[in-house]
Amino acid sequence: MSEFDDEEYETFALDGAGQRQRPPVEGAEPDEDLEDDSDDDEPEDAAEDEIDFVLAAYREDGQPYVQALSKELANDLEELIVQLRRLPGDAGAVGFVSLVEEVFVIARVRGQHVQVLLSDGTAAGDWPIARDVADLLGEDIPDDEDDDEPMGDLGLLADLGVSEFDMGAIIDDLDLSSDEMLIAIAEKLKLNPQFKNAAEATLNA
Repeated sequence: MSEFDDEEYETFALDGAGQRQRPPVEGAEPDEDLEDDSDDDEPEDAAEDEIDFVLAAYREDGQPYVQALSKELANDLEELIVQLRRLPGDAGAVGFVSLVEEVFVIARVRGQHVQVLLSDGTAAGDWPIARDVADLLGEDIPDDEDDDEPMGDLGLLADLGVSEFDMGAIIDDLDLSSDEMLIAIAEKLKLNPQFKNAAEATLNA
């Protein structure tokens, strides 16, 4: 597997107690409207039985590590990013979230650099973490339920072994559930069997 690149990245801090601060995202437009949406527009949190798994992967001294994170992070992208930044990776960490075997989110954090990918843009109307991805990227939620294109950076793992083409092909494979898609991505990242075992342990818990 291509290892996380070993460039040094500056870290960033969340300023202001009680305020949600968005970390910078590569390619995203600045958000000029910081007002919260009304509660009526916010999707309900995913229940525990709707969350397949939340896993983090990183490399330390060239060795891959995979660990399960709290399922509560499947409802809060900002907190997921905070937790990923605390992991001792050589050059950042990658978080993987699968919901109801239909939708996944990948977040890659390298100091102040954050990249995200949502497998289905329409999911931003259904799940808080998917809405968080749309908000972070400054993207509108698709009105058409058939407009199920991915949202975010398809090439966020390209330097690690999953090209933009490969990522798109995995997402387009209708025979795969979202958890299986992430296991297939982990295979290309050479994170298996650790990733697959951790995913299956959480799914079967």
